[in-house]
Amino acid sequence: MSQRPPQSEPAQTEDDHATQHRQSAPSKFGDDNFLPPPPVPRQNALGSNSHRACLSDTPATTAPNSPKMPPRRQDSGLSSSSTRSRPTTLDIPGLTKSKVSPDGRIAQRDVGSKLVIVMVGLPARGKSYVTKKMARYLNWLQHDTKIFNVGEKRRVATTASAKPTPNAHSGEISFPDFDHMRQITPASLDHMLNQRPLLDSPTPTAKVLVNGMLPSDHLGTGDLPPPALDVLGPSDVDPGLQTCMVDGHYATYVPDTGTPTTNGNEASHDHMDHSASFFDPDNTEAAGLREQLAMETLDELLDFLLYQNGSVGIFDATNSTLDRRKNIVNKIRQRAGPELGVLFLESQCLDDNLLESNMRLKLSGPDYKDQDPGIALADFRKRVALYEKAYVPLGEYEEKNNMSYVQMIDVGRKVVSHQIRGFLSAQTVYYLLNFNLSPRQIWITRHGESYDNVSGKIGGDSDLSPTGLAYASALTRFIHSERKAWDIRQQDRAASTHFPPQAGDTTPPNPEYIAQGDGDGGHTSKSFCVWTSMLKRSIQTAQYFDEDDFDIKQMRMLDELNAGAMEGLTYDEIKNKHPAEYEIRRKDKLHYRYPGAGGESYLDIINRLRAVIVEVERMTDHVLLVGHRSVARVLLAYFKGLKREEVADLDVPLGTLYMMEPKPYGVDFKAYRYNPRTDWFDHVPDYQLRRATIFTAA
Repeated sequence: MSQRPPQSEPAQTEDDHATQHRQSAPSKFGDDNFLPPPPVPRQNALGSNSHRACLSDTPATTAPNSPKMPPRRQDSGLSSSSTRSRPTTLDIPGLTKSKVSPDGRIAQRDVGSKLVIVMVGLPARGKSYVTKKMARYLNWLQHDTKIFNVGEKRRVATTASAKPTPNAHSGEISFPDFDHMRQITPASLDHMLNQRPLLDSPTPTAKVLVNGMLPSDHLGTGDLPPPALDVLGPSDVDPGLQTCMVDGHYATYVPDTGTPTTNGNEASHDHMDHSASFFDPDNTEAAGLREQLAMETLDELLDFLLYQNGSVGIFDATNSTLDRRKNIVNKIRQRAGPELGVLFLESQCLDDNLLESNMRLKLSGPDYKDQDPGIALADFRKRVALYEKAYVPLGEYEEKNNMSYVQMIDVGRKVVSHQIRGFLSAQTVYYLLNFNLSPRQIWITRHGESYDNVSGKIGGDSDLSPTGLAYASALTRFIHSERKAWDIRQQDRAASTHFPPQAGDTTPPNPEYIAQGDGDGGHTSKSFCVWTSMLKRSIQTAQYFDEDDFDIKQMRMLDELNAGAMEGLTYDEIKNKHPAEYEIRRKDKLHYRYPGAGGESYLDIINRLRAVIVEVERMTDHVLLVGHRSVARVLLAYFKGLKREEVADLDVPLGTLYMMEPKPYGVDFKAYRYNPRTDWFDHVPDYQLRRATIFTAA
């Protein structure tokens, strides 16, 4: 198994704290003989190039590998050598450790502690939105999580196979979007077909290759897989056309003329575009391609969990039929055994307004980009109707077979769970119970400048300086102004919303379930919460907010990272008096814990902020969090989905205010900088979070 490249040493940055470093001792189980066998290379519907291995909405993990351990262990007793399942208990980076997991992450051998989340539901039910939020939360908790989206793979595959372009001079088929794909001429096609014995005559329906290969009954003992090209049979759309596969790619071929189908012949590739007809269960050729792509995506997910130190893999697809879900479970058990956790998660929308909003949002997605909204919505409704033909909700079958599942109805209005087993499954369900799609604003800032900031001391509990008090006053006035402006924008948006959509509509509403009695669905003014830490500099920053208009609360979870024995020192003093500690901290601030009573690490901050994050996700009101440097870093890392190595070195200067507005496809992010000359906040266009590069005393 390949190892991760060594991390570059982080540049020197300032921080409010340092943490006691915990070195991971080399594991005696590090011998490669204990590793599971390497995955067998497979050809797939996107070709065999390594750079096309998988499509994911999540960034690659940056954490160091856990010790290499065998997937199962033998009983240590003398009476039996049979294998047994390992216990699956909680693993929390920074809070737990063991011989096999000194960093608290799930060891590679503990397959039973890992989890596959299988999404279920018809289109426009918010599955992809839910998966992205779950992945962001679990990754923020340091559980390596990755999304595997079948729709993304399908879009690439159908684009490659649906629109081959002939060369006007040579007659060769070329695929402009994939320059690595093989070009075919009529002569080369005959040559490749003659290189192996012909199989049975083509049938009217497509023959789907399994993982890019023929079924095993066509191969003799010891035979290599057949050449990548295979004639699959006459097209379902036009029996006069032949469908073939080249290096795992579908293409349509006209045998009597030697001419490939072109974009001008719509009948030849309608079944391979993204319109509703592609999703018709009676379209056996397209159904075969979709099933193959789904199983290849699942293989990539299992590779991530079994061989790449992944903890959670999210399988994002409709998976709306019982047969598909059976195939998924069978493949998981064949490759990973009975221990790997599987949680089915279904999203249903029973509220008509919510469903209509979800469908509107689909029109801005990749399948309908730049299309007329009325025509696109009609096609999408047809696609949903085709899925409904074979749709089987979770329930009776899963309960009879003791399978774990969760049903989310109307974005959390109702949640049904069954047989939830394992720590990660329980954490996932807990999170799902506490988030919503309500439009709102989340503001994050550090406290105003304190006297300790002026002297360069870390920690402590000093008062605000005059500059800090001026910041606090301006912050109150600016937030009050932005709150009013947001209300006006929401009222304008509500007034311009049309059902059904009209040409030119560009601002679909946020999908939000509104209970009966909560109003007519129009905009209503929201409450505004202001949360501070329990340290004086944070409390004083919020002292000018009127408690009649704002709900003000102090939270110990928002306190600054505790510097332990080095509270009250400057960074220069730490460097001179404790050079070894200073260097260890510089190299690994995320895991580094400050020595002395109460000393904390960034992982400690993440774990004590978990309750704050869940509450922010649960509430539907605006909120301003007035924290400290380490707290602001960790909060921003969650909402922006930052990589692990970026958290502890994030540049979060005094006098900067950050705004996040949750959206169905992500988070709108803005930054404002306090201007002492105007005593107001200036918007910083195209602001990008970055890592700090030098130590400063601020």
